[in-house]
This record gives sequence, C-alpha cells and structure tokens, in this order.
Amino acid sequence: MERSSDKLDIVVVLVNEGHASTAIGPIEVFASAGGMWNEMRGVDPQPRFRVSMASIDGDPIETAHGLRIAPDRAIADVGHADLVLVSASGPLPSEWMSRHAALLPWLSQRYANGSMLAGVCSGVAFLAEAGLLDGRRATTYWGVAETFRQRYPKVDWRTDLLITEDAGLFCGGGVNAATDLSLYLVERLCGHRVAVECSKALLLDMPRLNQSGYAFLPVARPHDDAKVRQVENQISKTFDRDVTLEELAEAVNMSRRNLMRRFNEATGHQPGAYLQMVRIAAARTMLEDGAPSIKQVGRAVGYGDVVSFRRVFKRHSGMTPSAYRDRFRLRQSGT
Repeated sequence: MERSSDKLDIVVVLVNEGHASTAIGPIEVFASAGGMWNEMRGVDPQPRFRVSMASIDGDPIETAHGLRIAPDRAIADVGHADLVLVSASGPLPSEWMSRHAALLPWLSQRYANGSMLAGVCSGVAFLAEAGLLDGRRATTYWGVAETFRQRYPKVDWRTDLLITEDAGLFCGGGVNAATDLSLYLVERLCGHRVAVECSKALLLDMPRLNQSGYAFLPVARPHDDAKVRQVENQISKTFDRDVTLEELAEAVNMSRRNLMRRFNEATGHQPGAYLQMVRIAAARTMLEDGAPSIKQVGRAVGYGDVVSFRRVFKRHSGMTPSAYRDRFRLRQSGT
C-alpha cells in the first residue's frame, strides 16, 4: 500500500467525552511523518500527510477531563479523505452513542466512497455501530471487550491484538494504542523507512501488535447471579490450591452441572477457565514486582509443573513469564 510522495488527506474525527490523546497523538504522528526526521538531519522536509480535524457539528468538543478542542470544520464540510480516524469516547457505547448518531451514516458513506477508516479504543464502537465491522476482525481496549462482544456479536473480536486490519478498516486496542495504530498506518501508507524515521524522531517504539499482556484482571461479563459471584470470590481466595468443581458446587448448594451452566451464562467462562485467568493475573502481579524465580511464581499460583505454567501463561499473555517480567517489571524508585 506504499504511496508516492503526494500528500494523503487524513481527517481525525473529534468526539465528546473521550481521551484527547487518542486524537492529538495520531495528529502528531501523521504531521511528523516525512518531515520532522528530515528537519533534524538538515534535509528538506517531505511531509506525507495533510491532517485536519472535524467534529459532528463543527463545534469544539470536550474531553472526559474537561479539555476543549476546536476542529477545523464539521464532518459535512469535509472534502476528500484518504483516511478517517475516529478518536475515543467513553467506555460504554450505551451511554453516548445516541449523542453521536449523525456520525454513523457519514462513516458508512465515506467507506463506500473509498476512504479507509480507523478507530482507536472505544472509537472502534462507531465503526461497529455502523455495521462496518460485521463479519470482520476488530479489536478494542481489553477492559470493554465483553461489553463490545455483547453489543456487537457479529464482529470477529480479536482483543488479544493491539491492532487489526480488515478490508480497509483499522482498529487500535486502547488509549495508548493510538500512537501504535498511527505508526502502523504510516508504515502501511508510506513504507517502513518513513515509519521508522517517524518513530525515531518522536522517540516512539515501532508498533506492538499484542495487548494481552496488559490485561491484568479477569474480565467477566457484569451479572447479578449471587451464587456465581460467591464462586468467583471463592476461586479468587483459593486459586493457589486445587479446589474441585464438586467442592465449589457444594459450597453454593448446586449440582456440578448446574454450576457449570450458570457460571458460563453469567461470566462467559467455565469455572476451570476462570481459575486459570485468576492464577495468571496473580502471576503477572508477582512478575511485575520482579519475582526472580519463574518456578516459584508457578508454584505460588497453583502450578506444580513449571512447564505447564509456562505454557498456560504464554497462552493467556502472548509471551513467556520471563519475557513478561522483563517488559512489565515495575521500576524501583531511583532506578
């Protein structure tokens, strides 16, 4: 998809109630591509993009933290756009989607006319709400994954991925993924060299594609099943030892089969899978604290066999325990 030196038109759509960085971050990345690195080296800049901002009605938007940002124009006044990127709003589409309804047909029309579309974090919901992601791969912030799966069941959610691309539709998995997605798009549109130079100029890492290492708590569906909640609490207290399904069922006066059914209906997971999630969440915390022995971490969270622990940890986190520790270990004060 590498293009010529002609500038591409990018429109960043500003929405209310979200994070400013999901708009400002991409703007700075796109505006720097082909220019900032050249200037630093004393070479004539060759900016690759024309970047502008739009809001639904052309009025300034207000972020979740009270920052007001003035757009260049209303979406109705946007001309040609090679790429439209929608910034994030709040975490729950049910609370704000109706206030942004005018954006949906506009996005659909833009896509039909050949524009590429991108969504960052909860901004992905606009693409999904418009039906553009039905049957396609997408990602979003892991913390809203279950909410999005329920609201948009036709989407092939891959929330272990930080970035997805499907048929000209791009998704980024979190607030900080805005820069990852932007650099990814720079690479797709301008080539690897321009993306690397842009990342160097801005002191950014090149895009990472996996976000599962950031999901530090089991994310289950909200539910009102008190007995299932009891079982969840019991698992959280006893995850370091082997508690049988029969014991869990007996503790809440249920049959084994009934517990499995109700637990899955309430949380989206079987009890055994939920136990694994709790164990891995605890292991991540220990590794973030710099635990020196992978074997000891495995034993502390209920795995007697370090090989099994490594296998399960990698399946859930996308990396080995040692790699996770190296990447996410908390810095000690003064270091």
